[in-house]
Amino acid sequence: MDREKLIHDLIVEHMMQKFSKEYSSITLNPEGSPDLSLANHGLTMALVEVETDSSITQLKAEAWKAMAESGNRLILMVPKASKVRVTELLWDMGIMDKVKIGTYEIVINMP
Repeated sequence: MDREKLIHDLIVEHMMQKFSKEYSSITLNPEGSPDLSLANHGLTMALVEVETDSSITQLKAEAWKAMAESGNRLILMVPKASKVRVTELLWDMGIMDKVKIGTYEIVINMP
């Protein structure tokens, strides 16, 4: 398993745990997009897509646009260092107002 896939899966798992308190149903799409679908009482409330540095592309931005225009809230989780690039892509696609951006970074502090 490559490093980016491992980081992606770790963030998805963390997001599942975080959202389990707020939503009654969380659907994991291991091979598809979005990564998570969040629902309450059978109604999909939000879609979560986790990206890594190499997965942030113009082609992915087009997929984000399709998800954002589905009528559900889209939450993008991106590396902290990539937030500006993602914001620019969202503005270029005309969907910045329909997407929430969350960031992550892995920090290791040595003694």
